[in-house]
Amino acid sequence: MVSMGTTGVYARTYDALDRAVEVGFAGGRVISVEFPETVPDDADADHELLDRIADYLAGSEEPFAEEPIGLTVPTDRRDVLEAARQVPYGEETSVSQVTRMAGLDDNDPEDLDLVTAALGANPVPLLIPDHRVQGGPYATPAGVRGTFRRVEGLR
Repeated sequence: MVSMGTTGVYARTYDALDRAVEVGFAGGRVISVEFPETVPDDADADHELLDRIADYLAGSEEPFAEEPIGLTVPTDRRDVLEAARQVPYGEETSVSQVTRMAGLDDNDPEDLDLVTAALGANPVPLLIPDHRVQGGPYATPAGVRGTFRRVEGLR
């Protein structure tokens, strides 16, 4: 990826979202994705990942699963987020299925709580596509989530 070695904050406004996408990098890995209403003053708008997000919003099937990410979350949450990251473009799944994909018991309330907590605190929505998980919770804001779902042909 072009982002190797990249550190800093990059952001761009997208008409399709009616807001910006802000991406934080450290050591070439994405560590945060946020959706502010405006681009922060200190953000750079020139990054290949922002171009790919524009392509995605225009309908291009984008394999964000290959983008290097740096998760600084407990191991059990990391396992959940890595499982959610495996849900392919244009497909959706349930919280129960993500629970099983993470090697947890979807009949155990504590495991389900872990999964919903991890999804709700997802630091890199879109790259870890919580919008593909039915019944959330979601780190992706509702309006943005709806746009992502429409782009991918999900209802």
